[in-house]
Amino acid sequence: MSNNPQHTWEESNMLDDVSYQKEDAKTFKQLLEGKTGATANKPVTMVPGEILKGKIVEISKDHVVIDVGLKSEGLIPLDEFSDPSQLVLDGEVEVLLDKTEDANGQIVLSREKAERLRKWEHIIEHCEEGSIVKGKVIRKVKGGLMVDIGMEAFLPGSQVDNKKIKNLDDYLNQTFEFKILKINIDRKNVVVSRRELLEAERISKKAELLANIEEGSLCDGIVKNITDFGVFLDLDGIDGLLHITDMTWKRIRHPSELVQLGQKLEVVILSIDREKGRVALGLKQKQPNPWDEIEMKYPPGTRIKGKIVNLLPYGAFIEIEPGIEGLIHISEMSWVKNVTDPSEIVNKGDEVEAIVLSVQKSEGKISLGIKQTEHNPWDDVEGKYPVNTNVKAEIKSLTNYGAFVELEPGVEGLIHISDLSWIKKVSHPSEVLKKGDVVDAAILSVDKESKKITLGIKQLGLNPWEDIEKTMPIGTLVKGVVAKITAFGAFVELENGIEGLIHVTELSDQAFGKVEDVVSKGDEVTAKVIKLDPEHKKIALSIKEHLIDENQCNHDDIVVGEDAKEEQKEESDEEETSEKEKENAK
Repeated sequence: MSNNPQHTWEESNMLDDVSYQKEDAKTFKQLLEGKTGATANKPVTMVPGEILKGKIVEISKDHVVIDVGLKSEGLIPLDEFSDPSQLVLDGEVEVLLDKTEDANGQIVLSREKAERLRKWEHIIEHCEEGSIVKGKVIRKVKGGLMVDIGMEAFLPGSQVDNKKIKNLDDYLNQTFEFKILKINIDRKNVVVSRRELLEAERISKKAELLANIEEGSLCDGIVKNITDFGVFLDLDGIDGLLHITDMTWKRIRHPSELVQLGQKLEVVILSIDREKGRVALGLKQKQPNPWDEIEMKYPPGTRIKGKIVNLLPYGAFIEIEPGIEGLIHISEMSWVKNVTDPSEIVNKGDEVEAIVLSVQKSEGKISLGIKQTEHNPWDDVEGKYPVNTNVKAEIKSLTNYGAFVELEPGVEGLIHISDLSWIKKVSHPSEVLKKGDVVDAAILSVDKESKKITLGIKQLGLNPWEDIEKTMPIGTLVKGVVAKITAFGAFVELENGIEGLIHVTELSDQAFGKVEDVVSKGDEVTAKVIKLDPEHKKIALSIKEHLIDENQCNHDDIVVGEDAKEEQKEESDEEETSEKEKENAK
């Protein structure tokens, strides 16, 4: 037997005899021309590999003795005969001369090799590469299968089928038609293919189907592949695509929700590309489009009942009827709650009532609302919260531009940062408010349609800037506490809460370096009002002017005191003179 691994399957299954493998071309030609074998009254020279006609002279339990007219009779094992029951004494059979003499000087005959050679001759005479033959798969070998087509032929694994094969064992003992791919005379082997026949059949059916089908017609198909975007169906030789959007009028996330592999479906031919061999299929088109009369069935304001079929971060889908779904956006779920997740209000499978808000037939969309089935608290806001009304409200959230407050469940208002204080410059609401605080505020405006209410805290008190020129005229001495130190001066919070600026040039009547050399944060100071700007809410103060005024006042007090002493001395001198005059008179 050859050691070449390339020929292992051939040698192990067909040509395991070395002498048979090496038969010369001349002898093989003679075999084909029928010039071999024992013929009556015609002496021939017998060589190994020839087919001879022999007579059965004995049949034992294990062997058959054959006389082929040579010096000795041949002994053939009984199991080499395909049907031992048909053997009879004196009957003729064809055998192959394997050896003219063995170690015991006896000839060696083979019935099995004779049958094999006759089958090979039949293949050579009646078949050629490309011929179609019928055969039975008899066993599995490395790289494929062995097929009995009258002789053993090799079927490579790649040629078994035109689809992916999971297990070659599924083909054992089955009979199919095969196409002969290769006949190797030297090695006496045949390679066959089933795949080429299947492909040819598929192409033929495809061409026939493409020629006969029409758009709008119905056909049957078998689901052969399921993808995220749709399903491929085998239409008896041609593949068709059933896109996910053409499977059902209702929404599905994956085609596997409706179909499974191997399922038979009746579908509609939607379009045909005969050049590329592509067919688009539809399943939902077999049913009327439920959206055709949607605007008449569900005009805005209609109250409907349905089942929650899907939840998404932005809302919940409700099935109104088979194939018709509407979206309840989270903003339409509650008047009183700020819904961030639809599961806060509904769960998948819930039966709910909703109101149709709008219908977009062309887009296949229906907008629904749950909160519209309940009383809207904004309907009463104008009567409950008239302008200039003082209310208590809880701070719900803070933003850069103000604070949102809740007046009642579902009704919120905004206190803008500019309405927090008359006198303080607030850069962020968190400087004066915090979430959860309950504050007093005044209603400034109500817009029912836009669902907006504005409030103010500073409006609860008087605006000190309106009469600042009367209550704190220029020249007034004021007291306050240093609230902030800057490079250009110090801000002082006065007793009425208003802040005034003492510029660095107005801090002292003495020379100094920095502001901190004169005042510190928290110091109590007395200053003079030197400038007012009510429109821009600014007051300019001066400690220097106050000190100058104070020094001038002290100087005036000293002068006045000296004059008084002089007058007192003069009065005393006059009294003393008067006393002396009285004494002299006596």
